[in-house]
Amino acid sequence: MTDFSEAEFYQRTEKTQKLMYERGLDAILLCTEAEVRYYTGFRSLFWQSPTRPWFVIIPQSGKPIAIIPEIGRDLMERTWVDEIITWPSPRREDDGVSLLVKVLKGSNNIGLLMGEEASLRMPLNDFETLNSKINGSFIDCSDLVKEVRLVKSELEINVIKQICSIASCAFDRAPQLFHPDQPLNQAFRDFKIALLEAGAEEVPYLVGGAGQDGYSDVISPPSSQPLKTGDILMLDTGSSLKGYFCDFDRNWAIGKASNLAKTAYSKLYNATEVALKKIRPGMTCAQVFSLINSSLGEGDSDIGRMGHGLGIQLTEYPSLMLNDKTVLRENMVITIEPSLSYGDGLMMVHEENICIRDGEPELLTKRAAEELPVLD
Repeated sequence: MTDFSEAEFYQRTEKTQKLMYERGLDAILLCTEAEVRYYTGFRSLFWQSPTRPWFVIIPQSGKPIAIIPEIGRDLMERTWVDEIITWPSPRREDDGVSLLVKVLKGSNNIGLLMGEEASLRMPLNDFETLNSKINGSFIDCSDLVKEVRLVKSELEINVIKQICSIASCAFDRAPQLFHPDQPLNQAFRDFKIALLEAGAEEVPYLVGGAGQDGYSDVISPPSSQPLKTGDILMLDTGSSLKGYFCDFDRNWAIGKASNLAKTAYSKLYNATEVALKKIRPGMTCAQVFSLINSSLGEGDSDIGRMGHGLGIQLTEYPSLMLNDKTVLRENMVITIEPSLSYGDGLMMVHEENICIRDGEPELLTKRAAEELPVLD
C-alpha cells in the first residue's frame, strides 16, 4: 500500500520515459531517497541509516525495477513495483554492485543525477567499480528528473495543502504555547508536540531564533536561554504528511514589540503581499526575486534566495534568485520567503507556501497576521 494510487506513479514514470526516449537514454539509475520514493512510493525512515544502499532503475518502458537490500522487500512489495531484486546487505565485498551490472549490462546511455542539489548515495568506490563493469556510460539526467518533478499533480498539491493547514493550526496555538521566561528549547519542544497533535506525521525540520528586536541566527539548535520581554521569536517548520512537506515560519514579539521590529515585520508582510498579488505563470524565478526584493524598499538581505520549490523534499528546485531563469508554470508549488537585515546585525524572515495557478497563486498556508503579534 502506498500513499497514492498506481495511476499516479504510472503517470510519473511514463512522463519520464518519454523524455528518456527524446534524449536517447536507455535507463536511469536512482539511488537517493526522494527519487526512489517519487517513482515507487517506497517510504521509510530506514533511509536515516547510511549502512545500506538502495537502487531503482527506470527502464525505457515498463515499471521501475528495484534493486534493494532484502530487509526492504516486504515494504517494496506493497508498492506498484513488480520486479524486486534483493541481496543480504550490508555486504562490503559486493553491496548490490553485481546485481546492478546485470540489469544495466544492455544499456549504453544511463542517466544519473549529477547536477545541483543531487548526491550519490552509494560508496564512491562501489560506483567506480560499477562504472568499470558496465558497457555503457553515465550521463547527467538531473534536468530531466527536475522537469518531471517540477509540476505537481492535484494529488500532491492536496497533500501539501493538508500539511500546511496542520502546521497553520499549530501556529495558531502560539498564545497558549509561548510566554516570557520560557526557555527557548522548551518553546521548540512544545511547538513540535503541537504539530504532532495537530496531525503532522513527522517534524524532521524545526529551526528558529529569538532575540531583542530580532534575531541573528536561524539555523542553530535552540539554547536554554529564557525568552525575554522585547524578544522576537521565530519558528520555521518543515513538517510532513505522507512524505510531503510544508515549509513556512511565523514571528511573534514577547511581551512588547519595538518600532524597529514592527517596521521590519511590516516590510516583510507587504513584500509578501505584493508577491501574492503579482506572481503569475510565465514569470521567471529571477523576476519574482526582483519583485520581492524591490518591494522591501530600504534594507538588504544576503540570504541568497527568497523562496524555493516544495514537495517531497523540504527544499526543491528551483530557487527564487537572480540567476535562476526557471519559468513558473501552473501547479508548481513554491515558497515565498523574503528576508531583511536591519539594526545591529539583526534579521527577520517571513515565509508562505503557494501553488502557481492560472491567475493569482493559491495560498496554501494560513496568511500570517498583518501586524507583528505580541504574546503576553
